[in-house]
Amino acid sequence: MNPSCLPVEEALSALFAALRAPGAAVLIAPTGAGKTTRVPLAVLEEGLADDERIIVVEPRRLAARAAASRMAKMLGEEVGQTVGYRVRMESRISRATRIELVTGGVFVRMILDDPGLDGIGAILFDEVHERSIDADLGVALALDARSALRPDVKLCAMSATVDGARFSALFGDAPVVESAGRLFPVETRYLGQAPTRRTEDGVEAAILQALREEEGSVLAFLPGQGEILRLADRLSGKVGKNVEIATLYGALDLKDQDRAVRSAPAGRRKVVLASAIAETSLTIEGVRIVVDSGLSRRPRYDPGSGLTRLETVRVSRAAADQRRGRAGRTEPGLCLRLWDEPQNAGLMPFDRPEILEAELSAFALSLLSWGVREPDALAWLDPPPKAAFSEAMELLGRLGAIDRSGLISEHGKALAAFPLAPRLAHMILAAAENGEAREAAEIAALVSEQGLGGRSSDLHHRLSVVRGARGGRTAKAREAAKRWARLAEETVGRKPREGATSAGLHLAAAWPERVAKSRGPGGRFLMANGRGAYLDEDDPLAAEEFLAIAEVQGGGADARILLAAPLTRGEIEAAFEISEDDEFSYDSAADRINARRVRRLGALVMSAKPLKSFDPEKAAALLAEAALKRGLEALPWPDETRQMFDRIRFLRRHEGDAWPDLSDDALAERAEEWLLPLAGTSLSLGGISRDSVKEATQPLIPWSLLKELDRKAPATFVAPSGREVAIDYSAETPTVAITPQNLFSLDVHPRILDGRVPLTFELLSPAGRPMQVTQDLPGFWRGSWRDVRAEMRGRYLKHDWPEDPATAAPSTGAKRRKS
Repeated sequence: MNPSCLPVEEALSALFAALRAPGAAVLIAPTGAGKTTRVPLAVLEEGLADDERIIVVEPRRLAARAAASRMAKMLGEEVGQTVGYRVRMESRISRATRIELVTGGVFVRMILDDPGLDGIGAILFDEVHERSIDADLGVALALDARSALRPDVKLCAMSATVDGARFSALFGDAPVVESAGRLFPVETRYLGQAPTRRTEDGVEAAILQALREEEGSVLAFLPGQGEILRLADRLSGKVGKNVEIATLYGALDLKDQDRAVRSAPAGRRKVVLASAIAETSLTIEGVRIVVDSGLSRRPRYDPGSGLTRLETVRVSRAAADQRRGRAGRTEPGLCLRLWDEPQNAGLMPFDRPEILEAELSAFALSLLSWGVREPDALAWLDPPPKAAFSEAMELLGRLGAIDRSGLISEHGKALAAFPLAPRLAHMILAAAENGEAREAAEIAALVSEQGLGGRSSDLHHRLSVVRGARGGRTAKAREAAKRWARLAEETVGRKPREGATSAGLHLAAAWPERVAKSRGPGGRFLMANGRGAYLDEDDPLAAEEFLAIAEVQGGGADARILLAAPLTRGEIEAAFEISEDDEFSYDSAADRINARRVRRLGALVMSAKPLKSFDPEKAAALLAEAALKRGLEALPWPDETRQMFDRIRFLRRHEGDAWPDLSDDALAERAEEWLLPLAGTSLSLGGISRDSVKEATQPLIPWSLLKELDRKAPATFVAPSGREVAIDYSAETPTVAITPQNLFSLDVHPRILDGRVPLTFELLSPAGRPMQVTQDLPGFWRGSWRDVRAEMRGRYLKHDWPEDPATAAPSTGAKRRKS
């Protein structure tokens, strides 16, 4: 296609004007407008970069390679001449290269190595709506470099679905230039999808329908590799011989990715099953039908667990529009969406920025390399979460990447020199100290390249596959490993090999918190960070006692182990500092203190031995804690102590803070004063005596209050009969349970607390059963007593039931027999 026919052509003059002054622009150009391939060439032709290079930052390796190939073809050249690319593990550039397509990660390394951007005249950030963490970081660093060192560098943010106003503000109120619509119309049909229906089933039905009813090749979007491979297998026997099935996902070998992107041979059709990798900056020749599952698999980092898990989520409206646009790149197309049209309103406008969800250690190391300790020093569309950034800085501190002043250390600078996560770079440098940089670098390549060496959970198995394979992505990974190993050896000096360090021990240097110990048969493990992990029971690693885990997936109580290697107890003991502590626990069933000497690596118990003798204070503290958990009422309280506490609580209710707070909550707060000494008298709760409880609680009541206590809230009531009865202060009002015969002759109701509170009398029958409750004894004698007397005198003949109790003589029991 003639480049001058692309819709973006009409917007170029406005874009050129913006790039000349103020030197920054935001280009919004719908899918198919030609921004990825035409704009860099136009900037070169216009001379806006002078004699310097133009850097085009792409979100994905596949997009960078494909766009470079397409631009080179438009110029009638090979890739690596005027147009080249640099991506992870692969580079095709030369001295003649004027336009370089690079991924976000590569650009970050470029600008960190050369903040002055020597030889670079323009930087175009393509598909900025995807908001990868490397792209956001690259934009922030480029803006900072332009502000301080290179105000002449041209900057442009490009996308089909970007929030133009926000990017304009970020770029210093840069002009927003909009291009014409997409090249060809795309019809959209909504097929819906039952919630209980598997994703592959709906996509399969849509593909087969499209092949029957429409012409052209099909691009189908699925959440990830698993669904893609399963559907490819199912379709292989259901499509015609003239239909080629291709897969396209990040872990796929580069040759297979290129095969998926190529157009089908004449007379044949193609069905490409793809992940989100095919959303943007990519033209698959011959595709005029898109089937969109509406789902995507995105990484989510959980700071609480330190784990990154993949979640299947709904695509954003921007992503759905990008996918739809793939159908109209070369001719009128059709998009089949597996959801209902009203559901569009519920889709997020844009994908959530990766910077808000990613693990940030590499990001933080890049900022430190830039000379920045806090993200606030740079400009962001969305600054990183403070908690995640703090956690990343803590990790860098543990790796030795930060010195005491909070600046990047020499070791940190060495880590930053690697195009790897800080953990993996640290692993290689540690291995280099033992002359084993090559082995660790191979492991780093395998861990960092998704799917390399297969899908086995056993690192040894994958390493053997990688070491035995020839060509393709595997060969590039091995070459990268060699470079990293040389870099490590140059950093630490070439060291003699000290011995064969296991792959597991290399992994443990990167993820010490993921050293795991078996929890018994069944493939279940506990990691040193306290999280659970598991393997299938028939996995060869399931029988290992210890593992070093490189990759896990999933949340909940246990995470699935995706990649690990065995470790021995001896390796762990030699490589890590094992803590040793005396630990105490309370066995509630046996009611005893268990004491043992425990050696631990984080949450992992390496060994435990019972202690014959131990610190009684620790045992007392544990027993006191057990008493609080069980409830203070379970202690053997003496009746007199319990009543004294009730009396004081009664007085506190009536007279306030003059009396101590002896509620259960207050007693728990003052546990150190009385419960700890009490617990120290025994090694079990059952062994605590009533006398020891009485002795331990006595200091809680000031001696000066005891006389006042007896005067205001006496412990007993002495009846006219001479009988002394305990007053119950645990009830709502102070209560005396007594037979009425003991109260005969009382014509004034007794009161306590200086006459302010009447006693409550629970009047009992001679058999001890409650008959009546009163706080007005004279009134009772005059009123209800008549009914009580009538009922009781015939049942209890040996007891007095006088007509006027107020004048009768009191007695303590039955009438004496006459002699």
